[in-house]
Amino acid sequence: MTAFSGAPVSEPQHYDAILLASFGGPEGQDDVLPFLRNVTRGRGIPDERLEEVSHHYRANGGISPINAQNRALKAALEAELAARNIELPVLWGNRNWDPYIPAVLQDAYDAGQRRLLMLTTSAYSCYSSCRQYREDIGMALTETGLDGKLAVDKVRQYFDHPGFVEPFIEGTAASLAKVRADLAAAGTPDAPVHVLFATHSIPTRDAEAAGNSVNEPREFAEGSAYVAQHLANAEAIMARVDAAQDWSLVYQSRSGAPHVPWLEPDINDAITQLAADGTKGVVVVPLGFVSDHMEVVWDLDTEAKETCEELGLAFDRAPTPSTHQKFVTGLVDLICERTVENHVAERPAMTGLGPWYDVCNPGCCANFRGEKPAISEVGSPVGLVAAGSGS
Repeated sequence: MTAFSGAPVSEPQHYDAILLASFGGPEGQDDVLPFLRNVTRGRGIPDERLEEVSHHYRANGGISPINAQNRALKAALEAELAARNIELPVLWGNRNWDPYIPAVLQDAYDAGQRRLLMLTTSAYSCYSSCRQYREDIGMALTETGLDGKLAVDKVRQYFDHPGFVEPFIEGTAASLAKVRADLAAAGTPDAPVHVLFATHSIPTRDAEAAGNSVNEPREFAEGSAYVAQHLANAEAIMARVDAAQDWSLVYQSRSGAPHVPWLEPDINDAITQLAADGTKGVVVVPLGFVSDHMEVVWDLDTEAKETCEELGLAFDRAPTPSTHQKFVTGLVDLICERTVENHVAERPAMTGLGPWYDVCNPGCCANFRGEKPAISEVGSPVGLVAAGSGS
């Protein structure tokens, strides 16, 4: 598929460090409520309601897998950088738990670093996957007084970079083979199998805003870059695995008020309907996720698997990229797209939607709760270093 040629390319820069930015998660029972308060800050949700939705953390000892996975990813990135003789330290900061982004930025500045390149653990385009990270950096620079002193850029959204997609191709093929083998062992080798590509549901309003910005020339499938990117990725994966195999895109992990519309269908509803239509095996591909954090461990490995067991369906869940070598190599390639040293000029994309923008157009993935300062946006002064502010 021909890649999108309209995304401007930023000039390579000299960077002092890489900032691995992620969501964060609790690391013990005492952390759960404070963490959920951080996630929902400003929405007026009482602790009683937060406790009601904390069960998936409570059931796992109050520990989210995401922090351990980010430590592993940080170590893998450091190893890959060292193997290429790229002397860039990797910092790690979270939006909602320690180590918090503002403190990490302050430590970087105190250590003499003046320009950082942010790599997030979210591959797609929507408010929570991209703009919110850009706002978190903008707010942190403002709150710490580092705006104009410390510059932070970000790599492009990498949903269709081969380093992200190819591990899913491998995993989908392996899971599909396993489900078919399980059905054959049960005496039904020709039973129908369906592949469900799962991603985090988001409010419909946010989905409609995803990728829609000033000067965006394209109209996206279902009116949303977030949806279009997932559909394009799924199509690219199945073209490499089995073009004749039935598949669909489903959503999970919905939260918020019941009257607010979110993307559907829910994965468990979809599984129930598939069973009613005669499907006997289900492969779940966590296409929206970089690693096996709580939404994968609970919503897929627990709830979706239980739904399949109750309906008598064969089930397998494909792995996330995590620290797969192709993924780690791809992330370092994304870093090198933006650096002067070890520069990588090629910008591969496995769908026609990419390569995505280095710097977002104004209004992209709008924040309906109100404007905040955001880095990596055309015309935004936030995160730029003033002349004479070097170390």
